[in-house]
Amino acid sequence: MGHHRPTTRSKNKRSRTDDNAETSFEMFRKILSNGEVTEDDVNQLYMIWKPVCQGCRVNTKDNPNCFCGLIPPPNGSRKSGLWQKTSEIVNSLGPDPSHDVRASSNTPAGLTNLGATCYANSILQCLYMNKSFREGVFSVEPEVLGGEPVLNNLLRLFAQLHSSKMAFVDSAPFIQTLELDNGVQQDSHEFLTLLFSLLERCLSQSKVPKARTIVQDLFRGGVSHVTRCSKCGNESEASSKIEDFYELELNVKGLKNLDESLDDYLSIEELEGDNQYYCDACATRVDATRSIKLRSLPAVLNFQLKRCVFLPNTTTKKKITSVFSFPGELNMARRLSDCSELDYIYDLAAVLIHKGSAVNSGHYTAHIKDENSGEWWEFDDEHVSNLGRQPFGSTVSTPAAKAGQNEPVDCPSSTKQVDLVVEGNHVDTNLLQSSDSNGVNHVQTFSSSDAYMLMYVRRSKVDGAKRAAQSGEDKMEIDGSVISQEIDSPLPSHLLKDVDMFNSTFLDSCEQYKIKKDIELSCIMKRRHEVRSILSEAPVLSLEKPYFWISTEWLRQWADSVIPLTIDNASIQCLHGKVPVSKINYVKRLSAEAWTALTSKYDGGPTLAKGDYCIDCIFEMGRNVVRAHNYRDQRSLMKELAEAALAGEPLDGKLYYISKSWLQQWLRRKNIDLPCDADSGPTASLRCPHGELMPELAPGAKRVLVPETLWDFIHQTAMTVKPDDPVGCSAFPSDSEPCALCSVELTEAASSEDNLREFKLKQRQNHEKLAMNKNIALYPDTKYYLLPSSWLSKWRSYVNSSGKNAYSADLDTLNAVVDVLLCEKHCKLLEKPPELVWKREVIFQKSAATGGLTLVAEDDWRLLCEEWGGTESKCISARIEIDNAVEDNIIGSYREMPISEEHLSMSDEVNVSLSRRAIVKTSPQHLKAGKVRQIQCYIRISLEKCRTTGKMISSNCLFATMYCVK
Repeated sequence: MGHHRPTTRSKNKRSRTDDNAETSFEMFRKILSNGEVTEDDVNQLYMIWKPVCQGCRVNTKDNPNCFCGLIPPPNGSRKSGLWQKTSEIVNSLGPDPSHDVRASSNTPAGLTNLGATCYANSILQCLYMNKSFREGVFSVEPEVLGGEPVLNNLLRLFAQLHSSKMAFVDSAPFIQTLELDNGVQQDSHEFLTLLFSLLERCLSQSKVPKARTIVQDLFRGGVSHVTRCSKCGNESEASSKIEDFYELELNVKGLKNLDESLDDYLSIEELEGDNQYYCDACATRVDATRSIKLRSLPAVLNFQLKRCVFLPNTTTKKKITSVFSFPGELNMARRLSDCSELDYIYDLAAVLIHKGSAVNSGHYTAHIKDENSGEWWEFDDEHVSNLGRQPFGSTVSTPAAKAGQNEPVDCPSSTKQVDLVVEGNHVDTNLLQSSDSNGVNHVQTFSSSDAYMLMYVRRSKVDGAKRAAQSGEDKMEIDGSVISQEIDSPLPSHLLKDVDMFNSTFLDSCEQYKIKKDIELSCIMKRRHEVRSILSEAPVLSLEKPYFWISTEWLRQWADSVIPLTIDNASIQCLHGKVPVSKINYVKRLSAEAWTALTSKYDGGPTLAKGDYCIDCIFEMGRNVVRAHNYRDQRSLMKELAEAALAGEPLDGKLYYISKSWLQQWLRRKNIDLPCDADSGPTASLRCPHGELMPELAPGAKRVLVPETLWDFIHQTAMTVKPDDPVGCSAFPSDSEPCALCSVELTEAASSEDNLREFKLKQRQNHEKLAMNKNIALYPDTKYYLLPSSWLSKWRSYVNSSGKNAYSADLDTLNAVVDVLLCEKHCKLLEKPPELVWKREVIFQKSAATGGLTLVAEDDWRLLCEEWGGTESKCISARIEIDNAVEDNIIGSYREMPISEEHLSMSDEVNVSLSRRAIVKTSPQHLKAGKVRQIQCYIRISLEKCRTTGKMISSNCLFATMYCVK
């Protein structure tokens, strides 16, 4: 068996406390007996003798020489204040603008997302990164920009993207000019179409040929919808018309790659049967073919992939997320209807990505190729990432990863394939044997499940020659970065001026932030050094050396504040202007060197030096300690007597009554050094209003006899606490007689309570079913009586209640209740009789609302009249009749029914026997006066109810009544 170390931490702490208290008591008793305070006494009382503390985790309160815990350890920090982490201090200065500095002039800038404007950011980046388009719009005259705010803000945006020192540009001015809702995401294809239309109109104002038609020159192509007669071979007149297009919308559903989509787009449709074509040449309906022919292709060819399809069954749109492949180089020569060139090569320039499975949400990004460097970049709003030479990065995946995440790309069996995958997007490099056996032609095929738009740029003959000659080796590499030898043309002066001003302001803000941060950190470091230096000099190493007292609270704040306040020792100063011994847990003892360093810089005070201990306070505290010690000793002796009294043990000598509950509370209190307010009023609950002993049966008058010794101690303590309260400390010896008047009152109250209890019991026995709210069976030709359900509910609560608070009930007499139910002028019943229902061939009253009427038996009515002030003849009697004319009675009943809130909210019950309808005939009869009279009577009875119940009548109830009667 192992030895277990006993838990002694709490026990030892209590022992030390008791030992310290005993030591202090002996010291104070010695001081009081000698009448003087020695230097050794001061050293003991003010804890000066304690050693300088080192290595505490927290600051020790009862050691004025402990300076631990005021500051964190050398590598530590705190959540706030002077010792906060440096990174958190810097963060409190606000965002550092230098973090937004553009990495280099070769790194493209991003665009801010204003909420849901990623679709616009992606399109704008695709347009800006097209060098021809960028230079075209830059050539617009400044005077044209003044009248075209959209074009003006677009050029300013492009200028910022071109030469801004910031890593991202604010797109708000341009988006606001278009009046777009920042919180609603739009379709990028629709945005591009509208933007092209708007730019064509704006640019038409320019006189610079390059700028005026830049949109048409770059993005416009021509198509024809050709219909050819299969009989005569003639084409329709509309076939010769060429329509403009700015992008080709291609199907992707069920298609694997771009070639299949183009074949589908240009496929020939057969017009046969009911869909025959009317040929003018043949003058009859004939079979024909219909197809789309590409007449001309633009320099920048956009393919819009139709990933959103409409579902007619649900009238919603769904996104197609299948993998779709597209080449890095695209030869469109065979796609053109009339092409004299063998090669009509386009290079992939941009891929617009839509992430997410929903059509109306998700996120747009753009992967765009830099024409100068050949590098691909991912544009994700403010964030721009380099993808290297591939549009989806160049991370090589394993075959398992490819098979698990993506669909395979069909390649000839003679090819060798290397797959590169990033986030589900492929780049497949197919090495195809060319016609020249000495060379290998590299054709790259990319695939993506999120590609939404493809942008291809036509390769010029110069580019082709340069591409063949240089083979991609014409870039200079400096420090691992690829630098293009082809440099963009400079910005126009009117745009460059704005950008330079913006860059100057931005760089100035970076510099100002740096200065501010350096000053703040320098101040923090300087303050930390000062605090560590002064605290290292703070301990007083010898009792003979001079020292000064300082407030621990101020010292703590000073050590943790960046800008400390002046020294404040007022909280540790007594009325005599010195340091009282009671404040020893709130002060520290500083060396003269540390005190001088503090006062020279922070001033304040008052100065409390070595000799500024308060003799008067020492004597006063000594008297309090001795008094408390004596009180504790005496109370511990009295406690034994109190426990014996409560235990019912026999007691000798003269005895006195005190409150039992008071004495129990007195015993529960612990660690009492001096009398407190709880010691007052030991007999307050035993003294009756007549100044005598309260009978023991009275509430709170339980008492216990205690010895005279205990009573004298309790009485003396109570008078010390409240000398002006002799009533709460009245003496009642054991031979005191209870108050005669109070005894009589208690007896009468007990008798009254017994009578009331007997009365309620008799009520419950006489009206068993009525008291339990049981529904009684009703029979025809039997006499019943009507009473308000609200009165019966109060009566039922009264007779079933018990306890001290059930002595009276707010119940009207039955005569008064009947008067309220009758119209004063016509002596007719105002309330509608209750409805009846059949249940298993027995008639019952339908569950009544609180404001309705209830049928009671004749015996119950007779007894209630005797008990509650009713006259048997002054009543509302009722009989049950069976009426087979169901429809007439239902119609007549609803026509004559006065409507109330209760009737409007009453749930309908289905009568199980519609062929026999039970109705209530009353005497006096239900009021069937004229409409106006009926409304007047109803309002009068409602107002009477309001007066008696205190409830307000609803205006809706009155309106409903008048409407129903009308």
